[in-house]
Amino acid sequence: MTLFWIITAVLVLIAMAFFAIPMLYGKEYDDVVSRDELNKAFFKDRIHELENESEEGLVENRQELVSELQQSLLDDLPQGEAKKSVHVSPAMLLPGIILIVGICYGMYASVGGIKKVEDWHDAVNRLPELSKRLLGDNAANEPLSDQDMADLTLALRTKLHDDGDDPMGWLLLGRIAMSNRDGETAEMAMKRAYDLNPMDSDIQLGYAQSLMLSGKPGASDTARQLLRTVIKHDHTNTQALSLLAFDAFEQNQFKQAIAYWTMMKKLIGPNDSRVPMLDRSIERAQSRLDADNKAMAIVNGAEAAGAVKADAAPKADAEQAKQQVTATISLAPDVVMPKQGDIIISVHSADGAPMPIAAVKLPLTTKFPLTITLTDKDSMMPQRKLSSLSEMLIRARIDSDGNVMTKQGDWYGESQKVMLGGDTKVLINKQY
Repeated sequence: MTLFWIITAVLVLIAMAFFAIPMLYGKEYDDVVSRDELNKAFFKDRIHELENESEEGLVENRQELVSELQQSLLDDLPQGEAKKSVHVSPAMLLPGIILIVGICYGMYASVGGIKKVEDWHDAVNRLPELSKRLLGDNAANEPLSDQDMADLTLALRTKLHDDGDDPMGWLLLGRIAMSNRDGETAEMAMKRAYDLNPMDSDIQLGYAQSLMLSGKPGASDTARQLLRTVIKHDHTNTQALSLLAFDAFEQNQFKQAIAYWTMMKKLIGPNDSRVPMLDRSIERAQSRLDADNKAMAIVNGAEAAGAVKADAAPKADAEQAKQQVTATISLAPDVVMPKQGDIIISVHSADGAPMPIAAVKLPLTTKFPLTITLTDKDSMMPQRKLSSLSEMLIRARIDSDGNVMTKQGDWYGESQKVMLGGDTKVLINKQY
């Protein structure tokens, strides 16, 4: 901004110079020569008139008149030296200079948008502060007003105009646009961020969300693919699960939506503030599912179902023993138990994939060694049950902070491959 005012001052000084220099240093002129040239022109013109009059017979004594003109020319010859024009004093220039400055800055103040320019530069200077407040990284935890959001958007656009290869800047602009319900800007910004860094999970999530909100044909398919990619690399990403659940519910795939929300509940734990909201979502999806299955429920009456269940009970008990796995969990002597946390026991496919097939969370107060049996009831997703595995691995981890997404410093252990219906042992003796 200082550079701007310096440039305007230089331009005004140039304008003042064009006005003042000719006034202070006027162009020299010769008064004697100028008067002599005028007399000669007058003499020649008069001689020409006498010649015309003489030819017409109006003048008889032409020579006498010519002599008189010559004498008059000699008598009117100016005497003296050349003179310069009268100089203007600096004091006389002062009103003009004031007028020039007033017109220049007055016109700019009227039509130049100086207030908008100042607000723009102020918004750019506040970009670090506004970014921290948006992310909740400020001591006062002061929320952003509508004007703050507008300033942050303007500052970000300015920064991205100068540095358009910043994927995180485009991601932040996309998130702001989504919060302002500006779907077109959100999709544009998220697409630019994804083009610059397609492997970043936050960018994948943001781009998927913007595609879901756009409602364009085929956009939802691309969004699902992005979210599945995120889950493939990080099965504990609750935001991706939430978006997949929302999408499944909108597509009337209520079983799938319930599965995603149930998985979220197991990941975040019973004390998380989001649990009541998840419960309501599951209840809403379940009610829709029950309505769709109402006809089937009527056919399968309670009496018939009870009879079949009674006849099948002995067989079911024997079959259930084959559809489970039992693990005995113990601690190594050097394991240091945290003061708070949970014990997470999960079942994985035999190839060691990070995505669990089933999981159980126990309080840290549980005594070791402990024996636990996992069944289809502990499956993370209804469409892929524990009983669908012929071989599996059992993992146990002591979660120290209650957040399943962070593992740094946690103790863990893993079993050998175990067959469905078998039992195994897990020794917790390693640390992330």
